[in-house]
Amino acid sequence: MGQVMFFFFGVSMWLLGCRWITHSAEAQVIGVNYGLIGDDLPSPDKVIALYASRSITRLRLFNPNATVLEAIRGSAIEVILGTYNEELQRLGTDASYAADWVQTNVAPYASSVRFRYINAGNEVIPGKLASYVLPAMRNLDGALRAADLHVPVTTAVATQVLAVSYPPSQGAFSESAAGVMAPIAAFLQAKKSPLLANVYPYFAYAGSPRDVRLDYALFTAQDAVVRDGALGYTNLFDAMVDSMYAALEKSGGTDVDIVVSETGWPSGGGGVGATVENARVYNNNVVAHAAGSGGTPKRPGKAPETYLFAMFNENLKPQGTERNFGLFRPDMSEVYPVNLSP
Repeated sequence: MGQVMFFFFGVSMWLLGCRWITHSAEAQVIGVNYGLIGDDLPSPDKVIALYASRSITRLRLFNPNATVLEAIRGSAIEVILGTYNEELQRLGTDASYAADWVQTNVAPYASSVRFRYINAGNEVIPGKLASYVLPAMRNLDGALRAADLHVPVTTAVATQVLAVSYPPSQGAFSESAAGVMAPIAAFLQAKKSPLLANVYPYFAYAGSPRDVRLDYALFTAQDAVVRDGALGYTNLFDAMVDSMYAALEKSGGTDVDIVVSETGWPSGGGGVGATVENARVYNNNVVAHAAGSGGTPKRPGKAPETYLFAMFNENLKPQGTERNFGLFRPDMSEVYPVNLSP
């Protein structure tokens, strides 16, 4: 939710070098997004110590930040490092700029920071910057390989890229997104890299609370709420992820995995269902789900790698729910308890 996309399912729809990179079959651990849009946040060294104290070993950083990267040096934390959206045009049209970006933001840290993915742009598809995403990915990939740094390059999309999302098997990219997403899917498939997707059942529920059941959004439904052929869905998170898988398959990305780069629930801010208790229930349940081996109905046996949004409430975001997605307050006290190592 680096830039919030208020996409929700319609009323009728929802009744370093190689040594640092490990992507083989593994028990999933939860990651947490580290946002910096606040003027009262703790210093990065204190934040990284908090990650370590809570056994959080994956972190998403939206943009390069030398102070944060220095604080991560030598830790066990794996990092998704993003570019600024505003850089995409230059990254996509100037290979030397991409090389400089890698030499400035990745290479100096590669011996002691575990870069998991480089994330070229966040939620810019569809939109005026969308056409630069794949060229930026290619140039960054080339620059990383030239520097002998084997870090996968990808991008992050919101569920707004979908025109059809119900039932999940019918998931399809919108006309405005499909022309960009198909070649991105081909690139990711060829590189064996995942697509990052920001998945928010909260916005689906808040956008249509009469039609989206709260228990379905919170992982508390006891039985299947949605049937899709032989598959049954007890939670909206899985349905949203599987609709994205279906869209990727239709675009040629049959073997592309999805990493849920953002998901969360606001604990306040006046939005529908934005309460401390709902946030506690959702985030604990999504952590347990991601840490399990059940997967989704469409992709059983492997839960998607998942990153909670976000570490802190950030006071320079717009008024309302956007300021209230944090697991912690700026004084590093819990907003509510979350078991991050189930």
